[in-house]
Amino acid sequence: MPQSRRLARRRPAPWTSDSTKEAAEHAVYIDTSRPGVSAVGGPRYEQRIDEKYIDGSTPSNSYRVETFRSATSLPDDNQHQLRCYFVYKCHFNNPHPDPGETNIEVIGEKRFLQKATENTKAIYQEIISNAVARSGPVIEMFEIEGSREKRLVVAYRQGSAMGFFSALSDLYHYYRLTSSRKYLENFSNGITVVSLYLRPIAGAEASGRHPPIEAAIHQIMKEVSLLYCVPQNKFQSHFASGRLSLQETIYAHCVWVFVQQFLNRLGSEYTSLTALLDSNNTVHAELLSKIKKRLRTETFTSDYILEIINKYPDLIHRLYLDFANTHYVQTRAAGDDFLPTLSYLRLQVDEVLDSKQLKDLVSKTVVSEHDEMVMKSFLVFNNAVLKTNFYTPTKVALSFRLNPDFLPTHEYPQPLYGMFLVISSEFRGFHLRFRDISRGGIRIVKSRDKEAYAINARSIFDENYNLANTQQRKNKDIPEGGAKGVILLDVNHQDKARVAFEKYIDSILDLLLPPVSPGIKDPIVDLHGQDEILFMGPDENTAELVDWATMHAKQRGAPWWKSFFTGKNPKLGGIPHDTYGMTTLSIRQYVEGIYRKTGVDETQIRKLQTGGPDGDLGSNEILLGREKYTAIVDGSGVIVDPQGLDREELLRLAKARIMISNFDMSKLSPEGYRVLVDDANVTLPNGEVVHNGTVFRNTFHLRKGDYDIFVPCGGRPESINLANVSKLIVDGKTTIPYLVEGANLFLSQDCKLRLEKSGCVLFKDASVNKGGVTSSSLEVLASLSFDDKGFAEHMCIGEDGKAPEFYNAYVREVQETIKRNATLEFEAIWREHELTGIPRSILSDTLSVAITKLDEELQKSELWDNLRLRKAVLGDALPKLLQEKIGLDTLLERVPDSYLRSIFGSYLASRFVYQYGATPGQFAFFDFMSKRMPKE
Repeated sequence: MPQSRRLARRRPAPWTSDSTKEAAEHAVYIDTSRPGVSAVGGPRYEQRIDEKYIDGSTPSNSYRVETFRSATSLPDDNQHQLRCYFVYKCHFNNPHPDPGETNIEVIGEKRFLQKATENTKAIYQEIISNAVARSGPVIEMFEIEGSREKRLVVAYRQGSAMGFFSALSDLYHYYRLTSSRKYLENFSNGITVVSLYLRPIAGAEASGRHPPIEAAIHQIMKEVSLLYCVPQNKFQSHFASGRLSLQETIYAHCVWVFVQQFLNRLGSEYTSLTALLDSNNTVHAELLSKIKKRLRTETFTSDYILEIINKYPDLIHRLYLDFANTHYVQTRAAGDDFLPTLSYLRLQVDEVLDSKQLKDLVSKTVVSEHDEMVMKSFLVFNNAVLKTNFYTPTKVALSFRLNPDFLPTHEYPQPLYGMFLVISSEFRGFHLRFRDISRGGIRIVKSRDKEAYAINARSIFDENYNLANTQQRKNKDIPEGGAKGVILLDVNHQDKARVAFEKYIDSILDLLLPPVSPGIKDPIVDLHGQDEILFMGPDENTAELVDWATMHAKQRGAPWWKSFFTGKNPKLGGIPHDTYGMTTLSIRQYVEGIYRKTGVDETQIRKLQTGGPDGDLGSNEILLGREKYTAIVDGSGVIVDPQGLDREELLRLAKARIMISNFDMSKLSPEGYRVLVDDANVTLPNGEVVHNGTVFRNTFHLRKGDYDIFVPCGGRPESINLANVSKLIVDGKTTIPYLVEGANLFLSQDCKLRLEKSGCVLFKDASVNKGGVTSSSLEVLASLSFDDKGFAEHMCIGEDGKAPEFYNAYVREVQETIKRNATLEFEAIWREHELTGIPRSILSDTLSVAITKLDEELQKSELWDNLRLRKAVLGDALPKLLQEKIGLDTLLERVPDSYLRSIFGSYLASRFVYQYGATPGQFAFFDFMSKRMPKE
């Protein structure tokens, strides 16, 4: 018997560890596989290479991959061929190039530069230059002379697409193509390039079920961008097996994310309960929220929803056709020899059912009530999508503009105006707003472990909704309504905050900007039919990213780039809240207002603060206040001194923006102590032993302490809730005399009311910390008022760090506006409480609702049509400095009419309600307006 035949019989099937070699700087994998078929089982070497060498690559620690397929089948096995993978650690001539460097001779890997042909270098040079200038992947195709083989080259930013290399194989296998060789090269500027040599499988085209390679390659190019967004979707097995297309599985993945948030699984009993309770009563609303959270948590988990969807691939196909029939844009000429996607070919062949037919089909197909609820949610999703970048040729994440009307009013009583859902492999996120003209920060939520992630994933929309609702109440003094964006990092991508933020912003811009680059950004179906502008700002974990967002919006041609983000660098015209203490200025008006009304000496007040000297609110509260701090809690731990923490040392930390872990312990009194989160078994001066520093830090605010006022300047939402508020009430009396809620949602509403009932003088977040939004609104107004030249001259700090004279004066006017607005609301709440006895936490909401309602009525009223009144009101409302510099008439020309109308309404409404209260007399508004009507 020939030697080759004996070897063929002894070879492992599939090859085992004999065919694997892994060393510190290289690896070799040898396997057999059927060309054009993804192996669902077996060693899955490509997935291993992704996970071990590619996904975690950085410019300083990266690998290159070469893979080859034998030209002929194995002896005795004409179905399988040999496949070899070679992995090498990268060694660069220049490991640390200048930012933006694209010269391949500078950033290339040594072996690559030695082996690559001049043609390959030229191809890579161009695609790398394009990749550096673009957010998403760059995809190019090249013909192989004298062959039907095609060379596909893809470049993207390192670490931005986990599992992408192996997923590419599933993609071209779906079109019955195979690769003769593949290369993955990393470059020291952080760009990854994949080069695939693709050819058709013998006999695949003859069946007529698959397009020829000349058509398939263009379909693959379009779908690479989709694959890049979610390389390993939850229904990948259906795609790898050929049961469903890439588009169908990623569509199902997106709906799976949607269903987790919006499946109406509360039942008729919950609806009946909502009818019995008063949704306008904040205590009732909070109770309903908790019941809703409990019901959702215990019914449909993400795994259970996934299990249900996985059972119905044929339904996924039918439901996808409904989605595609609405949103796919046929951009190519009818005479072309290919269609953009195989999924679209199916759209031409299969009957597209209408909603009623699809509902009937779902009902007939599913086997249980739960299955029906989940699968019918696909139709809810399809009907809600107004526009999407799903079919845009290049994208970095999937974004959907949804009509929020599907939200049940008994769960979400305040109707949303706009909703965006964004999905990528690294995150899922929302952007919600309550008015067309709205603003609010973008926060990134991280999870310390899988359990925390599961909790966050279930509640991400509700948290976003509540934050935006709080913002809506907080924004009562300004023209913008409330908005908020939340990005939840995937449990396995907690280190990808910047990547997630950039993808989130870019994909939302896809839906806000018209397409200007055919083949890169093509037209989309727009069922909304109206131009939209979003005003965003910094929030948790995004403060360092807003400059990028501003410049990216400019790069993409957004005419409103100057006003897109607030909180940006002063060199870009930003007014940083932390530098000028904008939010804290508002908080201080409430703190000092309490002292003024109660007649206490600020310097003798003992104070507890969460949120330390390293943060915006915490540091500025220390700098602006004169109280005697007895305890501070921050990310590093807790520091306590009943005699008062050394003020000079606190000022040092606050100015340096560093945590209390840096406090000079020699400046504590004998009764003072510090417990850091990593400490264990610490004995306090009173003999108490602290076993766990993290638990001590997280619960310190619930301990009975020696303080008169508590000012939360940091901490997670509902740190004080129904389960723990009793620790702050002893014999019916609060242990906290005064509480000013600087941090958003630090206390639940029912806890606020319980504390007030027990004697606490308490002011809630929506009233207290509105200074930041006021500053941001006036920053937006300046950017809308100046032309580009004037904005650069008067609002942008120069390279020498020197601020224009106008900028400094404008900042001072913003600060005075913040203090004036906060004082007006403080006095109104204090007055109304004295008159009615209604808790201040309820009055805060009542005043906010009254202002918002009157604002909307005024914007639609005939008062706006009175030009003399309009100019008089706007003359009072608009900053005096802007009017002096630009002129009122020019301001009225430059600022959008919808924005001016919002200024008109919010200014009149807030001034009226602060003066007359939420339930004024019958002729109060007439009296109020008669004093403002311009004289003839």
